[in-house]
Amino acid sequence: MDAKPQQNPEPPASPLPPEGATAVSPPPPPMRTTLRRAAFGAVAAAVLVAGALVAVPDEEEPAATPAPGPVGRAEAAAAAGSPASLSDLTALIGDRQKWVETHPSDAPAWAVLGAAYVQWGSRAADASSFPRAEKALQRSLAAQPGERGNTQAWTGLGALANARHDYVAAKKWGETVRARQPKSWTVYPVLIDAYTGLGDQEAAAKATETFGTLRGGVAALGRTSDMYRAQGWREDALATAQEAADRARTPAEKADALHRLGDLAWERGEPAEALAQYEGALRTDRGHLVSRAGRARALAALDRTDEALADYLTVTAKLPDPRYVLELGELYEASGLDGDARTQYAKLRELLGTAKAAGVNESLTEARFEADHGDPEAAVELMEKEWAELRRSAEVADALGWALHRAGRTEEGVQYAERALESGVRNASYAYHLGVIESALGQDGPARSRLEEALRTNPDFSPLAAPLAEEALESLGEPDPGGPAEVRPPSSQAAAPVAPEPSGTAGGAGGERGAASEEGGGSPDGTAPGGPGAAAPSAAPGRTPGGEPGTGVKAAAAAAP
Repeated sequence: MDAKPQQNPEPPASPLPPEGATAVSPPPPPMRTTLRRAAFGAVAAAVLVAGALVAVPDEEEPAATPAPGPVGRAEAAAAAGSPASLSDLTALIGDRQKWVETHPSDAPAWAVLGAAYVQWGSRAADASSFPRAEKALQRSLAAQPGERGNTQAWTGLGALANARHDYVAAKKWGETVRARQPKSWTVYPVLIDAYTGLGDQEAAAKATETFGTLRGGVAALGRTSDMYRAQGWREDALATAQEAADRARTPAEKADALHRLGDLAWERGEPAEALAQYEGALRTDRGHLVSRAGRARALAALDRTDEALADYLTVTAKLPDPRYVLELGELYEASGLDGDARTQYAKLRELLGTAKAAGVNESLTEARFEADHGDPEAAVELMEKEWAELRRSAEVADALGWALHRAGRTEEGVQYAERALESGVRNASYAYHLGVIESALGQDGPARSRLEEALRTNPDFSPLAAPLAEEALESLGEPDPGGPAEVRPPSSQAAAPVAPEPSGTAGGAGGERGAASEEGGGSPDGTAPGGPGAAAPSAAPGRTPGGEPGTGVKAAAAAAP
């Protein structure tokens, strides 16, 4: 029997009632015939995971039902491999709940219900959905164990672990399913998210390539664009994201694709273009709240602060995601509204507590808040724990490096800030953090280059930090004219280099890239290979699978059935 991660509470004694805060009130569940429920449950249970309701390949897509209701639209989205809207997803949850009340041994139906709860909780920032998702998935496994073929529920538990930011558990669930069903494309989005959260870009790229080969279509194009972005291939990320938007079929699918284009424009420092893409997503799907948050961010960069605040207030009222509450608080603070900022920061702490109670790891957002607005030492503790537990993404590296600097441990922090920037992703905040750290270490030349890079990448990357980046750059002044006062050739009498003494840390910064979980730019105790002063790795893993940019992975992803 395969070993499984710890995520196994006792199955509930009764079906799950709809409860907890939701952004869309569930409509009365419509009636369906027994045959239709059974047929859909058998298909959808295998694929209602990893960010979208997905089902059979496109060539087997059933004919659309005229004027479908909410559940029918969710079923059609599943058949087309598309995401469902939140309202349709809610209707599907209600329909599955009604079904399992009279069919408590229907393992696929329980798996559908559990996976739908995962999607709802992730997209609506409703942490209370995750315990219900876990209970439903365990109920599915009680009716049919995974060892007897119910890998759908195992895949659902992998998606749940990703939603809770428990990427180690998600990786184990996904690899368990892949070992049994390597040609089942439904598990690869779980693996992509897990590897990305762990900072294993090479494994994430390989999983993306396999997903594109097995599945193709809009979903694979979106994943491929995300991979290119993570590796710093901006042009390829944009071209692939645009192709996904052009080929999107449903409003929910189109909104997701336009939102991705908005994010790419924002990262390029083009707030007007980002605004246009986010507004396009909202015209397509008015309930696409993440695009409303993106619009708020773009409006703030365009000095339309009142409109930005109004959008943020709408978003945080309906989508209580700690990240957006932090952004709103910082916009208030940048606008001189300190009282309103404190109100949002207090709300943020409440949300972090709620998430923790539901088993969701929000330590990354918490550390960012504590580093800049609270207790930097607490931020260090949070991020050192993440690093020790092998969650070593660029985001974690950046947050750890910055927290160490803010806590007065700048020399320790520089290696992590370097690692974040060298991961490949073009993030102005990463460049800003490294520039400030280098300036504090007296490295004016590199600091000037990093701060210029940050402002060149996105001059409005943060309402609080961007002005500070400008001030820091101005304080450094212009570089000295000319070059060194005296340049001498190397002396012929220079001593031969001394071979380093053997030590317990092998490989240094140039060691094998494949052992990311052991090397990873640092050991679990928080030191980099070669010691605290060693340079961070200069090459990001995962840059070669699929060939040169624009080939390989993208070609496989674009091959729609």
